[in-house]
Amino acid sequence: MFNSIRGIVGGKNSEALFLLTGGLEWEITMPATDMEQLSSSGGECRVFTWLYHRDDQMRLFGFADETRRNTFLELLKVEGIGPKGALKIMGGIGQEDLERALEAGDLARLEAVPGLGKKTAQKMLLALKGKLVHTPADSPSASPYGDLIEALAEMGYERRAAAGAIDRAEKELPAGLSRAEKEKLLFKNAIVYLSGS
Repeated sequence: MFNSIRGIVGGKNSEALFLLTGGLEWEITMPATDMEQLSSSGGECRVFTWLYHRDDQMRLFGFADETRRNTFLELLKVEGIGPKGALKIMGGIGQEDLERALEAGDLARLEAVPGLGKKTAQKMLLALKGKLVHTPADSPSASPYGDLIEALAEMGYERRAAAGAIDRAEKELPAGLSRAEKEKLLFKNAIVYLSGS
């Protein structure tokens, strides 16, 4: 429904950002670490959003960038973690630190996050290892086919493995294909490589 909202920061408290757009002021619940990255009152910013909707309430969650929003959505897939728990986890550990802990299987680091117990930390390791790894868009090694890698990750493949499969498939592409034809063939061949066929 909403991908992002751009506006003027009207204020902040410990849990929410108040963002002015036209005649509206949005109350957007955010992790503290994300709010720290945004402008102070009176400054302009863009917030990536996700709408939580239940019979008895609606709440708009916001994040400093798409990577942080994706992390939040992945955390919600872990049994026992709801929106409040995901925000608390994200407020207690930085993005890179979280990715490193998950990739290294560092249970002790995850347990050190406020409000995260041993059982939930173990569930996070099982559910998220390999799913939050990303290549920064400005990195020289970033794939021009990031959307394909993301689609494969959403199908359950690890991002690192998906990126490797796309790279392998790209080396075997025949010449003279259009961008659309390349993407179709890359996606198909990457799935073949990932499935071990």
